[in-house]
Amino acid sequence: MSETNFKSGFVSIIGKPNAGKSTLMNALVGDHLSIITSKAQTTRHRIMGVLTGDDFQIVYSDTPGLLKPQYSLQKSMMSFVSSSLEDADLVVYVVDLMEKQDEEEEILERVISNGTPILFVINKVDLNKGSRLKDKIDYWELIHPDLEILSVSALNNENVDTLFTRIKELLPVHPPYFPHDTLTDKPEKFFASEIVREAIFKNYKQEVPYSSEVDVTEFKEEEDIIRMRAEIIVERKSQKAIIIGKGGEAIKKVGTESRLQLEKFFGKKVFLETFVKVEADWRKKEKSLKRFGYKN
Repeated sequence: MSETNFKSGFVSIIGKPNAGKSTLMNALVGDHLSIITSKAQTTRHRIMGVLTGDDFQIVYSDTPGLLKPQYSLQKSMMSFVSSSLEDADLVVYVVDLMEKQDEEEEILERVISNGTPILFVINKVDLNKGSRLKDKIDYWELIHPDLEILSVSALNNENVDTLFTRIKELLPVHPPYFPHDTLTDKPEKFFASEIVREAIFKNYKQEVPYSSEVDVTEFKEEEDIIRMRAEIIVERKSQKAIIIGKGGEAIKKVGTESRLQLEKFFGKKVFLETFVKVEADWRKKEKSLKRFGYKN
C-alpha cells in the first residue's frame, strides 16, 4: 500500500463514567489495555491503544469519564479528556443505553461545538428490552438530525466490526504516527499498576478503590520471570486496614488475582510483592499527582 493511500488518525473515545468506553476500546484494539469493572470512574489516565493494518493506523484514546471535578485528581483527569479532544481526528461519543438522555445533552453540545467529526455510539444494546433502543435513537435523531448513530454491545462484541469499518472510513489520509509494532504509548510498569488497581476495584467496595493508587516501585524483567513490587497508596489508616483485611487475607487475594492477570498480560511468570502505605489526601496534593503521572 502506497503512502498516498495510507490512512492514519487519532480517535478519542469519550462519554460519561461507566458508559463502557474501556470495554469498547479493548474490543477495538483486541488487547486488554484499560480497566474494566462494573464501577464508574475507573479510568484515570488517557490510555492510547494503537491498531495498525496494511493501509491504516488508528490511535485510540480511552479517556476518564466526563464529570464535574470535585478535587485535584479529577481536574487532572478532565485535562486528559480535553487534550484528547484537541488532537482528535474523530470522536467516538459513547452513551449507555440505560442512561437518561437529558444527562448527556450538555456534554454532547460541548463536544459538537469543538467541530471534530463524531460517531455517536449507543452501547450495552445487549440490555435492550422492548422499544428502549428505538426510543433512544429516535430521541437523538430528533435533537441532532445530523448525528451519525451506531449501536453496539462492546461486552458481546456486537456490531463492533461495523463501528470499526466506519472509523476506518472516516480517517484522514496520513502516514502512520507510530511504528507498525506499537500497541500503546504507555510503558509496561503503567499496565502493571493498572492491573493491580483493577483487582482493588473488583475486591473492595464504596470509597476504598477510589481513594487508592498503585505505584510499581520495582520492575525487573528476567528471561523467564518478572519481579515487581507494588505499593498500594490509600488516604487513611482505616482504609489500609480494609485493604489488608483480617489476617492479611484481603491483600493476599488481591495479590493472587493481580499476579495471574499480570502473567496473562506479559506472557511469563511474575513474582509480585504488595505493600500498603498511607498518604493522607494524596488526591488533592500536587506533588502526589505529579508522582503518579497525573500532572507534568
